[in-house]
Amino acid sequence: MTAATHSTLFPQAPDTADAVLDGLDPEQREVATALHGPVCVLAGAGTGKTRAITHRIAYGVRAGILQPSSVLAVTFTNRAAGEMRGRLRQLGAGGVQARTFHSAALRQLQYFWPKAVGGGLPRLIDRKIQLVADAAAACRIRLDRGELRDVTAEIEWSKVTQTVPADYAAAAAKTGRLSPRDPAEIAQLYATYEDLKRDRAVIDFEDVLLLTVAILQDRHDIAEQVRSQYQHFVVDEYQDVSPLQQRLLELWLGERDSLCVVGDASQTIYSFTGATPDHLLDFRTRHPGATVVKLVRDYRSSPQVVHLANGLLSQARGRAADHRLELISQRAPGPEPVYAEYTDEPAEAEGAARRIRDLIASGIPAGEIAILFRTNSQSEIYEQALADAGVPYQLRGAERFFDRPEVRKAGAALRAAARFGANDSLLDDVVDLPSQVRAVLSGEGWTSQPPAGSGAVRERWESLAAFVHLAQDFAAAKQGATLGDLVAELDERASAQHAPTVQGVTLASLHSAKGLEWDVVFLVGVAEGMMPITYAKTDEQIEEERRLLYVGVTRAREHLLVSWALSRSPGGRPNRRPSRFLDGLRPGSVATVGRSAAGGPGGIERGIGSSGGTVVRRTSRTPARCRVCGRTLTDAGEMKLMRCEDCPSDMDEGLYERLREWRAVQAQRSGQPAFCVFTDKTLMAIAEAAPDDEGELARIPGVGVRKFNRFGADVLAICAGQEPAEGGEGD
Repeated sequence: MTAATHSTLFPQAPDTADAVLDGLDPEQREVATALHGPVCVLAGAGTGKTRAITHRIAYGVRAGILQPSSVLAVTFTNRAAGEMRGRLRQLGAGGVQARTFHSAALRQLQYFWPKAVGGGLPRLIDRKIQLVADAAAACRIRLDRGELRDVTAEIEWSKVTQTVPADYAAAAAKTGRLSPRDPAEIAQLYATYEDLKRDRAVIDFEDVLLLTVAILQDRHDIAEQVRSQYQHFVVDEYQDVSPLQQRLLELWLGERDSLCVVGDASQTIYSFTGATPDHLLDFRTRHPGATVVKLVRDYRSSPQVVHLANGLLSQARGRAADHRLELISQRAPGPEPVYAEYTDEPAEAEGAARRIRDLIASGIPAGEIAILFRTNSQSEIYEQALADAGVPYQLRGAERFFDRPEVRKAGAALRAAARFGANDSLLDDVVDLPSQVRAVLSGEGWTSQPPAGSGAVRERWESLAAFVHLAQDFAAAKQGATLGDLVAELDERASAQHAPTVQGVTLASLHSAKGLEWDVVFLVGVAEGMMPITYAKTDEQIEEERRLLYVGVTRAREHLLVSWALSRSPGGRPNRRPSRFLDGLRPGSVATVGRSAAGGPGGIERGIGSSGGTVVRRTSRTPARCRVCGRTLTDAGEMKLMRCEDCPSDMDEGLYERLREWRAVQAQRSGQPAFCVFTDKTLMAIAEAAPDDEGELARIPGVGVRKFNRFGADVLAICAGQEPAEGGEGD
């Protein structure tokens, strides 16, 4: 588990309903007091949406307007639902149901199945991939491990979009979906998979929603029974609902409009699973009288981080971009984002590990640092680099905290001590709660000092240390708290999967980082081909990749470091370039053609680059920074190189010599000194960048409009390993 939020100090519940509203900003207060009719909350990243909606529910309950048992709050992950339940409990609204769509539907399905269908509910399978493999074998279709995962994902997408096997090919073509196999084969595998489920009397997670929808549609008496219990609905992350989830929500509601939805179209990053922001964007069309509140005060990130986030969205296109929210940071100024370029991926990983080691040495907890990447396959190289640097880390998406063997053993030991502590010699000489916990856990392997190195031993120690930190926070907030009280708190957290903080750098994919935040975020591998990912081809897919990077940026509270590598392996051809999404945002770059939005934040560089020879020009006054170490550059020569003089160069020496030879010829032809063609520093910058096209060449400081129009074709030919045209622009 990660340090997603600062440790909760278990505050006392507010005394009155009005006290629930204390500390809310004007927009959050408007959300909290809008208790009637449909409500749509458009909430940007870090604007306190969970705070707003939990205070809304708690205010309604405490004011006697809402009955706790009549409220159903739904979200998308067990962690988010657990956090919501914890906050509601702290606000004195503990009877409210906060669940995922699947959890809420499963409870209803289990309860109503005997009445609607008869008998017991079929067994729910945890993982469907083995069943997909069996379907492939039955169809005599060979699938490797990767194809199995891909076909499974296609079946899941089909079910949440309510697509039956016979319609799969047409639906995939209509939505532009890239099938991992021939669509007819996918449809055959899908149909066989469904047959096998029926034969074996099992259901999958998508069936939970489908069957609940079917029962509520067919049995009006059951639908009315559900509606009589739940009369007020709150939906978090509404931009992520699938058509199937939306249908279930409509059946829960019936003809009523007591609904509050919260979302941000700019954080739609799960369309591959069937999620769509259309339901959020169309909310006011479906509910013309809805109250709409926009939350744009960002309490999470510094102005510098927010400026970059706004800049990313200012260049976005499409329907979601038309509804983007311009965030306004409420925090004190922090450091500028740092941009770093490396020769290869191992160097990038080692550079991140070195910086993290220095940050930890400066006092930043390891649990407040994250490395975020586009694909899980990028994780291994960072795991190795952190291990080599002696930095503890944890993988997001690995085994859940309360499922770890050492955590289960520690919980059992604390539970036994709470029941029989009077007979435990370990507790004879300790009286305060943290000391009792330390004494009990010392028998499980906890020590006051962490073990040397990393690996499994360190991970087990970190798990136990999380209990110690939790005990300290709990004792500070609850005077006179006993070991039994702490065990009860742990049981609550275990049921909600609300893990205590583990001190280790988090490694996570951008998708799995959604909803989390850290003081320091490293966004790594931000290069073309990875961000956007190679297989993102359509405008819609490219824009979703941009939103994914936006989500990554907005995970950072204060320090943000963005990096990329020019090649994959040491010695490889340095033919990569930074992500197009950074064009116009990182120092020394200009905006990508046609991607700038009018009225974007200051400091974004804009222009037009085309084959007609019109060149993008820098207009930004943003300070130039070294692309290696991030230091502000003031020397003109360094600014041309976009790096400090003493920072390592990755220049192609052969290319540099060819450019010098060409320059000498041009100088001789024009009767001018060589530096009038291009200075040495500009030639070095060209040899380091090795531009592939006009736009890349135009972005190099020292290549002005006149020189570009005169020498650009020659320079690009040389960079491509070709001979410049005889009697070309150089004459």
